[in-house]
Amino acid sequence: MKHIPASAFRTASYPLGTGAAPDADAQAFYRLDLFDLPLTSSQPRRMAAHIVERAGMGQRLTINFVNAHCVNVAHRDASYRLALRVSDMLLPDGIGIELAARMSGAIRPENLNGTDLFPLICERAAIEGTGLFLLGGMLGVADGAAAWACGQYPSLRIRGTHDGFFTADEEDALVERINASGAGILLVGLGVPLQEEWLARNRARLDVPVVMGVGGLFDYYSGRIARAPKMVRDLRAEWAWRLAMEPRRMAGRYLVGNAVFLAHAALECARQRGWQERMGAAAKRLFDIAGASLALLALLPLFLLTAIAIRMEDRGPVFFRQQRVGAGGRTFSMIKFRSMFTDAEERRAALLASSDRAGTCFKMQDDPRITRTGKIIRRLSIDELPQLFNVLNGSMSLVGPRPALPSEAAAYRDRQWDRLGGKPGITCTWQVKGRAEIPFQRQAIMDRAYLRNRTFVTDLKLLFLTVPAVLGGRGAY
Repeated sequence: MKHIPASAFRTASYPLGTGAAPDADAQAFYRLDLFDLPLTSSQPRRMAAHIVERAGMGQRLTINFVNAHCVNVAHRDASYRLALRVSDMLLPDGIGIELAARMSGAIRPENLNGTDLFPLICERAAIEGTGLFLLGGMLGVADGAAAWACGQYPSLRIRGTHDGFFTADEEDALVERINASGAGILLVGLGVPLQEEWLARNRARLDVPVVMGVGGLFDYYSGRIARAPKMVRDLRAEWAWRLAMEPRRMAGRYLVGNAVFLAHAALECARQRGWQERMGAAAKRLFDIAGASLALLALLPLFLLTAIAIRMEDRGPVFFRQQRVGAGGRTFSMIKFRSMFTDAEERRAALLASSDRAGTCFKMQDDPRITRTGKIIRRLSIDELPQLFNVLNGSMSLVGPRPALPSEAAAYRDRQWDRLGGKPGITCTWQVKGRAEIPFQRQAIMDRAYLRNRTFVTDLKLLFLTVPAVLGGRGAY
């Protein structure tokens, strides 16, 4: 589907939390992203004029409305969600969307519900000579809405009407009739989600320039259902009126649905304001502290045995501290059990040409700098266990990209820097899938994928997979 070109809009960004729409003269249209949907707002008369102008120029435009009920349906119906996303324009409808925008600190949108927009479109279409086709509603309802529109705007051209009850076998003939009508705007009132899915399915073969899913507005203008008095509408309580008029049919949509929508709005608010990320980071930190503390208590005997073995071999220090690069490129002192001779760093330069790994990271399977005890603790990854102290002090996490040496980080290229976008960890994706056997370029890709998609469940899975990976010893040297 062809989307509305950016040149048709004058867009700008506004500070969060202002609660006010931009100046009408300076800003014809403005967009806001809510619930992962791009909504377009403008003054109702300007929007109606834009819709009719697009039809008059023969420019294709698919319009749908988004209200609280639509958000609820979109969360549980993938085909409807897709139909919304392939629309050229989504218009904010109702107090629910306005409330969600306020909660999220976004620009407050205009209320562009189809029922109020319909007479404005009819008025403009009558002036421009643009024909309308009305599809939907019970038998005679579309005719009744068309009669009301022609009574209000005598020069309006209604190119055709059809009720919303037709079979799949009749759909081809209906599409042909609509195309032959010469209408510039097709209004489809089949209800959510049927109308959006019908438009998405048939848009490619509909010749009408502008198509719109308009819900139940034909019922109001035909007189089948009484609309709420203006005073109730001004109070933004039309939903309560509809509930009072049709309690059995509307109870689920409004009593239950409104509560569900508020939950979705609260989650959207957390996402828009970054609370979701901050809560996730806090939960990860609590998990790191609890996990590292329990692991240190459980592994205390192993720590003591390892320390004694290292000390007895060459009388050197038990622990080895090394500068590593962490989140955001900040360096920190990483703690390990010493597995090499005390002059290992001085001998490293002479061995670079013998690295078993091409590229950034130096690795050597038969590294002569490793002690006898070091070979054992490296094989079982025991040398990494003191990094639990790094987890406790906050410089590392249990799960995250492995921390690089400064010299390695200095050699990063392009998106390899992205692996510094999160706190480094004791274990990570490539640690459980081959460790040193995986080329650095592949490691960087796996680290970026983890940082993009990390969740509590992912961290738990990687921690559990670390145990068999350590026992298997693949790539450990």
